[in-house]
Amino acid sequence: MGLTASVLAIDAGNSKTDVAVVAADGTVLGTARGGGFRPPVVGVRAAVDVLAEAVGRAFAAAGVGEVRQVSACLANADLPVEEEQLAAALHARAWGASVDVRNDTFAILRAGVAEPRGVAVVCGAGINCVGMHPDGRTARFPALGRVSGDWGGGWHLAEEALWHAARAEDGRGVPTELARALPAHFGLDSMYALIEALHLERVAQHRRHELTPVLFATAAGGDAVARSVVDRLAEEIVSMATVALTRLGLLEEETPVLLGGGVLAAGHALLDDAVRELLAARAPKAVARVVTAPPVLGAALLGLDRVDAPAGARERLRAHYAP
Repeated sequence: MGLTASVLAIDAGNSKTDVAVVAADGTVLGTARGGGFRPPVVGVRAAVDVLAEAVGRAFAAAGVGEVRQVSACLANADLPVEEEQLAAALHARAWGASVDVRNDTFAILRAGVAEPRGVAVVCGAGINCVGMHPDGRTARFPALGRVSGDWGGGWHLAEEALWHAARAEDGRGVPTELARALPAHFGLDSMYALIEALHLERVAQHRRHELTPVLFATAAGGDAVARSVVDRLAEEIVSMATVALTRLGLLEEETPVLLGGGVLAAGHALLDDAVRELLAARAPKAVARVVTAPPVLGAALLGLDRVDAPAGARERLRAHYAP
């Protein structure tokens, strides 16, 4: 007798979507990868169509047409009202009897913990933080950018580096090696040339993200201005984690604090050391570690949590995604 599909796990980011069909015992029956999930850009219907293409291929690989539980962790589901709207859109596709939609940061958190308990801070293109407690309580932030009080994320770091470098070159700011390093990255000889190239789109706007590693390299080289930006990011990361721990009543308990996203997973020693030093001072019982497991694992584990999976199911699922 074949295995029955229980969970459809979806991890959908801005650039790609990963899908897995999982049996109740944790066996992965089928997987697929699709395009990015961007409802603010293309609309909800078109964004869900992108998911549907990947789901269709995963269902075909698993030999099923539906599941018991859809567990979708989606980028751009930043507010509970958005999660509700997206859950209704997914439910209309009839992929499963029950649908749960969460922000994609929850997938990173669940992928890194043995039980739904802990805090995750994700710093990729943007920055976000969520926390979970076994009793069902969660902690979260709107994470909509400066309008919701956020500071950080790869895109914002690049903007900060450009701001400091521009002011250093024209005399409004203090000297910094960034004024040389940023334009040099694009083969240019001055910040004025880089500003002009960005403004006239001779350097594509999306390439600004390439400046974030330059910022960290300049900080590692001893530049005080670049170092101040890195220190500010560490402050923001620890502030979010500490607030989330406090909201969940976990500040005085040994609790994992998971660090994820491209910036935090890159192994920048200055940032890593600063985060751990600040955590040790403000949340001494927090146990910080970087999440390397794929987020779709977290989405699948959240789904298994809802279907009362048997003993050993989660371990089997983790083994499938082990490097």
